[in-house]
Amino acid sequence: MDPSSHRPSDRGLCARSPVDSIVDVPDPFIDLHAHSSVSDGTERPADLVRAAAAAGLDAVALTDHDTTAGWAEATATVRDLPLTLLPGLELSTRVGHRSVHVLGYLVDPDDHGLVAETGRIRDGRLARARRMVERIGRDHPLTWDDVLAQSRDGATIGRPHIADALVARGLEADRSAAFRGILHPASGYYEPHEAPTPLRGVELIRQAGGVPVIAHPAASSRGIVIDEPMLRELVEAGLGGLEVDHRENLAHGKRTLLDWATRYDLFVTGSSDYHGTGKPNRLGEHRTARAAFDTILSEATGSTPVVGAGSRLP
Repeated sequence: MDPSSHRPSDRGLCARSPVDSIVDVPDPFIDLHAHSSVSDGTERPADLVRAAAAAGLDAVALTDHDTTAGWAEATATVRDLPLTLLPGLELSTRVGHRSVHVLGYLVDPDDHGLVAETGRIRDGRLARARRMVERIGRDHPLTWDDVLAQSRDGATIGRPHIADALVARGLEADRSAAFRGILHPASGYYEPHEAPTPLRGVELIRQAGGVPVIAHPAASSRGIVIDEPMLRELVEAGLGGLEVDHRENLAHGKRTLLDWATRYDLFVTGSSDYHGTGKPNRLGEHRTARAAFDTILSEATGSTPVVGAGSRLP
């Protein structure tokens, strides 16, 4: 693909310079990455959307890991709030030892391919979590029942639930400490989980009528998780955007991402990656421009709608 054939930056960058796109406060107040207790957040989907409305958001995306199971509860609640809900999910993918998360907005929750793949991912996460707890339990007083006590029925169980169990047992101070300590990849207890490639993830989301965006691609713990040849492959498959304004993305990584967005005609998003009390991230700490939000709506090809009416959104 020839990057020069693309239009410059009219799909979410809003004609701003790279510096402006990081420091400006877009209007309205849109946060496109948040988690509920259906995956690894600490608030029910209903409580999450209430918290988003209380924080003054006009729109929020519910993007639980590898599941859409929280949509119904969030949808039922948001109808009575001055808030727009953008249904989505965060799909787990991998390249070697690198985890690459792909946000998928407005996917068909009943799409056969997506349902089958997310089911496989969740089953793999569960088996991997059991093996990790077994290893930890050889050296520390931690059991699988401790982990189950930190999750809700039907939740996608993963390392955050193990972290919460470690905290409850007094083995770590908080989730962040657990990920720096016992759950760190260098601890000897860590094990990667099975997941499709980013290319397959983008294809699945597009086939389900959704719009794919790479989540926090320049996270500080691992640098930029994809390279430019891979990016070109993902663009060919239908990648829509890059999540640029995120607390884990480093400044030099943001500059690279903005350059890629301009050259490959990708929109950019900003978001909190909110997990309730599970992470220090706060709703709305990074925001998405209206142009990017509108592009997501225009590119989605399925029947999944946005729900509700944010105070500054039609």
